[in-house]
Amino acid sequence: MKLIDKKSFMPTVCVIYTILSVGKIVLEALTQGKFGSDQQNLLTILLFSFLGTLILSQHYRLSQLPLLLVAVLQYIILVGAVLLFTWVSGYFTEIHPNGYRDMLRSFTIPYVVAAIVYYVTLYLEVKKANRFLQQMKEEKKNANHE
Repeated sequence: MKLIDKKSFMPTVCVIYTILSVGKIVLEALTQGKFGSDQQNLLTILLFSFLGTLILSQHYRLSQLPLLLVAVLQYIILVGAVLLFTWVSGYFTEIHPNGYRDMLRSFTIPYVVAAIVYYVTLYLEVKKANRFLQQMKEEKKNANHE
C-alpha cells in the first residue's frame, strides 16, 4: 500500500510546505531576534486559511438551511473574524487608512473562489453518492426478483 498516491500527493506537498514555512518563520524569529511584517503576513494567511477551512467544513451542521444562506452566514462569521483581527492588530501596529478595506478584499477574493470550488466539489460528491445508492437499490431489487 502506498502512503502517497495520486489523491494524496498534492495535500502531502501542501502540508510539508506549510510545516517548512512555519518552521522557517519561527527559526528566523528566534535566530534574528525580530518578527518582521513578512513573517506576520505569512502567519496571518495561515490563520485565515485555517479559519476558512474550519468554517467551510462545518456546513453539514446547517444542512437544514438553504445553501445560499449557509454560505452567507459562513462568510459573515469569517469577515467578522477578519475585521476583529484587523482591529486587534491596530493596537500593536499602525493600520493604514484603507487597512480594513484592503484586508477585507484580500480575504474575500480567495475565500469566494475557495468556497465555490468547495461547494461545487461537494455537490459533485453528493451526486456521485446518490447515483451509487440508486445503483445499489436497483441491484438489490433485481436480486430479490430472481
